[in-house]
Amino acid sequence: MFLRVPRRHISISSPKWAGHNKWSKIKDKKGANDASKSVAFQRATQDILVAARSGGVDPDKNTALAAVLKRLKAQDVPKDNIAKALAKAAKVKGFGEILTYEAIACNSVGVIIECATDNANRTVQTLREILNSRNARMASVGYMFTRGGVVVVGVENGPDVSDRLDAVTEVALSEGIDDFEALPPENDSLSRVKFYCETPALAELTDKLSKHPGVTILESEFVYNPTEKTAVSDQDAEILEDLIHALEVHDDVIRVTTSAGTS
Repeated sequence: MFLRVPRRHISISSPKWAGHNKWSKIKDKKGANDASKSVAFQRATQDILVAARSGGVDPDKNTALAAVLKRLKAQDVPKDNIAKALAKAAKVKGFGEILTYEAIACNSVGVIIECATDNANRTVQTLREILNSRNARMASVGYMFTRGGVVVVGVENGPDVSDRLDAVTEVALSEGIDDFEALPPENDSLSRVKFYCETPALAELTDKLSKHPGVTILESEFVYNPTEKTAVSDQDAEILEDLIHALEVHDDVIRVTTSAGTS
């Protein structure tokens, strides 16, 4: 529907096998890292395509795209990957469709799956297969979420960082935000704050905050927020984690949001 006391033995292994086993472990680790990078690069392409589709490929005129590019550069996504995604966004006019699917997992957890696809039939069929194999199914759960805007800003740390954060928050409050929260630091150089707003206010809020001295826009996007958290058991949490991972690695999936909370 739209909308993861020991015994000692004498070793008799040949030295060449020890080397082989070491290489095997390195190869397995490299393979896992390469797969993780591949997923990250695919997600970067999708993020750029979606941001560009809504506001064009010029980051000076598209604050959402500018925020995506800044985030990807901070995540060390190669420049070539970013350039290729931007070229694709410029070339492919009206890239597919942006679709939202709803599902229920573990009998009570709402799941929102946002996708960008050029073949809706293929996408929904694959999503159903993923859901059905993991104790989930398509179902109407939109009532469990609200749609809103989120802007995450970074402010450089320093002796007067508290005063500067207060000043940024005052700007956001003057734009009529719904709420805000301080986020844990990702590094020692920036303090982060997340602002929540109504969907029509996102562009204006992003623009005002981007023009405030010393502010870096880290994220600017529309999101689904659960109205209430759904408690899940440890067993269901494992099933849900596996489901989310399986969905997120799918090429067409942009973002997965659930109503799950702590039990």
